[in-house]
Amino acid sequence: MNTLNSNWMLATAVALALSGNVMADENMSAKEPGATLVNARQEAQIWTTYALSPYLRATDISVSVRDGKATLSGNVEEDVHKELAGAIAAGVNGVKDVDNKIKVDADYKKPDRGDSRGYGDVVDDATISTVVKSKLLWSKHTEGMETEVKTTDGKVVLSGTVANIQAKQQAEKLAKNTDGVRSVDNKLVVSNKKASHKGDDKDDADESTLIADSWITTKVKSMFMYSSSVASSDISVNTDKGIVTLNGTVDSGVEQALAIELAQNIRGVKSVKSSQLVF
Repeated sequence: MNTLNSNWMLATAVALALSGNVMADENMSAKEPGATLVNARQEAQIWTTYALSPYLRATDISVSVRDGKATLSGNVEEDVHKELAGAIAAGVNGVKDVDNKIKVDADYKKPDRGDSRGYGDVVDDATISTVVKSKLLWSKHTEGMETEVKTTDGKVVLSGTVANIQAKQQAEKLAKNTDGVRSVDNKLVVSNKKASHKGDDKDDADESTLIADSWITTKVKSMFMYSSSVASSDISVNTDKGIVTLNGTVDSGVEQALAIELAQNIRGVKSVKSSQLVF
């Protein structure tokens, strides 16, 4: 899974910490001094991915790896969660067999963690903040604003200054339409100071001719991917001289309109052709 690679550094750190506990394993062959570290690293990779998964992070699942065999135990609420846990373990490089002893209990109550925030929650919030910041940079209406984005438990707070009320409204709209966002507290203040990259209409038109079509295509696709209301996998995007063409299917006219609006708002986009975007 992609998550395993993206969290390699954390997995290694945890593995080193865990290795002190497993060094005393009497069943470990003295002829394989590196096996202990390999086992610990694989356990840490599995555990880290569980911590990042919204379906598994709040459960108490135990993981043990010995000589390429992963043993899982604990409790989950649904069969699909047990299957997910097994698939994650099987996807770790070097794991050849998975003994999935996790029990499925519909009445299982997840442990109360109080006010503590898990690693997965921190990563989710950091990801949301990064995505919102990126979307503000890509938009022709909000790029260049002096904006700070903070996220806690999916609740986004926008602060800083914007050039006009339109930019403030657009920033809030972009944040609200981000996957994982629960609410937006818009504390942006309208300032008379204009963003440094903005000029008159002629300057904006000239800028659109300088932005590469490939950059525009990538950002439109990213806007769709990070949106909570647009199915990005069903829409293809092509750009030629600043003119974006959308092809594919959407579920409704609302989704179609949003996809067009998101594309139109990207810096450098001159117009959007959407006759082949149907529902």
